[in-house]
Amino acid sequence: MTDYFHLNIERDALLSLSSLGLAHLGDGVYEVMVRSWLVLRGKAKAKDLHRATVKYVAAPAQAERFEKVQPLLSDEEADVFRRGRNTAPHSVPKAASRAQYQTATGLEALFGWLYLQGRTERLNELFSVMMEEVSQ
Repeated sequence: MTDYFHLNIERDALLSLSSLGLAHLGDGVYEVMVRSWLVLRGKAKAKDLHRATVKYVAAPAQAERFEKVQPLLSDEEADVFRRGRNTAPHSVPKAASRAQYQTATGLEALFGWLYLQGRTERLNELFSVMMEEVSQ
């Protein structure tokens, strides 16, 4: 049985995955982290949790927070981010610019890539830096 919470995919298998596939998975990983962050801080009322989550997972917010971690990325992580960012989007949400959406897609691809390797410590490291000094 596959343990989907503790994955460790081999490098060759990772390289064969599409950037959009990585971004799709990374979007879910990032959202779970944001939801956990919100609940653990107890700042948002139950009825406001969804709205608060959307505020942090929206492309403009992701793009803004990515700037905090960009200098911390290894060369390999930066390559994964660029590969995800450079994937041509089929559409861009109204609330985001094309650049914001592409940056968010790159960030999500990076989070998906790290998750598939079981690198949760690195995910937590990057996420913590992204969420520093955030007031709800």
